[in-house]
Amino acid sequence: MYRASPNEGIAWITGASSGIGRGVAIELARRGYRVAATARRADVLAVLAREAQGFGGDISAHPADVTDASGIAGAINEIETSRGAIVLAFLNAGSYFIDAPESFGGEGFRRTFELNVGGTANCLGPVLRSMRPRGRGQIAINASLAGYGGLPQAAAYGASKAALINLAESLRLSLADTGISIQVVTPGFVRTPMNAQNKYPMPFTLPADDAARRICDGFERGGFEITFPKRLAWPMKAINLLPYPLYFWIVGRLTGGHGRAR
Repeated sequence: MYRASPNEGIAWITGASSGIGRGVAIELARRGYRVAATARRADVLAVLAREAQGFGGDISAHPADVTDASGIAGAINEIETSRGAIVLAFLNAGSYFIDAPESFGGEGFRRTFELNVGGTANCLGPVLRSMRPRGRGQIAINASLAGYGGLPQAAAYGASKAALINLAESLRLSLADTGISIQVVTPGFVRTPMNAQNKYPMPFTLPADDAARRICDGFERGGFEITFPKRLAWPMKAINLLPYPLYFWIVGRLTGGHGRAR
């Protein structure tokens, strides 16, 4: 399995303006990578780039919206033209948007899938077109433990993350002989601006910088899945092996019938 290193090229991160993406950008720069950071807000990315001054690597700002297919393709081309080949891509941009109970499947549902799934696909196309001729590359897709199985009040978010896990599995098989490594990142609760709005208990919540270190360690270690914390991930994996009556009973008891993710 190919594993990128800082002397081989650029690490590109989407959703880099806050949370996990921001933490991974800083951690990779500390580890010597030249990092290309992408998000919609140019001003926030400029602040992020300045924070990496004095690190072994650096961060450059490349504003773009992952839901704009032509715009993100242009950003990738600009990165590779100005900075060099992308050897590590962390496709992290994602969020959730809430519909009112009486409006299920509405604007919030559509926007969640457009960003989490469509935005990832928009990035994958041009990145793969760049990596294939070179015969090497490492791509990590940020999903979630919420993608393991259905949770109450998490239909859009959980389903979008399940789609990303399935997508990564498919790419891992399809690209096995190309020199391009595929990884999926399935974190539990991480202290980010997105999760700050949650009104329910979030067990084993990790600081964003801790999550970033674990993810970057996973890039270096290799293997398909980067999942944490294990004390939450492994029980969730086990629950999903149970027959549905048991699964629904356990999840219902654990969540009190209320959502633990959107």
